[in-house]
Amino acid sequence: MTAVPGSTYNPCITPMQATRIIAVRHGETAWNVDTRIQGHLDIPLNRAGRVQARKLGLALAGQAVNAIYSSDLLRAHETAQAVSATTGVAVVTDQGLRERSFGAFEGKTFAELEVELPEQSLRWRKRDPDFAPEGGESLLQLRERVLHTAHLLAARHTGELIVLVAHGGVLDVLHRAATGQGLQAPRTWQLGNAAINRLLWTGEALTLVGWSDTAHLEDESIDETHT
Repeated sequence: MTAVPGSTYNPCITPMQATRIIAVRHGETAWNVDTRIQGHLDIPLNRAGRVQARKLGLALAGQAVNAIYSSDLLRAHETAQAVSATTGVAVVTDQGLRERSFGAFEGKTFAELEVELPEQSLRWRKRDPDFAPEGGESLLQLRERVLHTAHLLAARHTGELIVLVAHGGVLDVLHRAATGQGLQAPRTWQLGNAAINRLLWTGEALTLVGWSDTAHLEDESIDETHT
């Protein structure tokens, strides 16, 4: 459990008034498959991603969702719209939920970076908190943005359930905050496309409730013919 930067502990927020959060990474894109860095580039879902989004929407259809917030990037917004379709809750976009800006890295594959920018690629792979690709964000900047946004959105909905649809980098920050792990700690958790991840916000901190639920994605009755 880690305190959210910018938050102020409110002793009036009881467990019953805590904000329940379902955090979701967008469905798959062609660039995910190609290991090509998307960052702030606006890449749509591929066919598999649209199937994943539909399955996610159906899985959350019975949840009493009070609000859906999404990154304004197309791949996240498309995924959020699938949840909106089954819950009847409108999607509100927020740029604070965008993926990390990778600047000069965007559009390149992991392999291309190794060859073209080996020193920068090494700093990125080692998770140097201060390193930012030219024109992009550092991990420290990303964490500040994401946790500030999560705090503001959760604070609007005490005692309610909200869905945040974002990106791998955003989900990674939320998991680390909820489990008290630093930015350079090795990642031992999954950041699967359209997996369901559950967090609790109490006004003081984020805590982890459940992570990487993919049971809904294993339903073979919903296939590409339903997109």
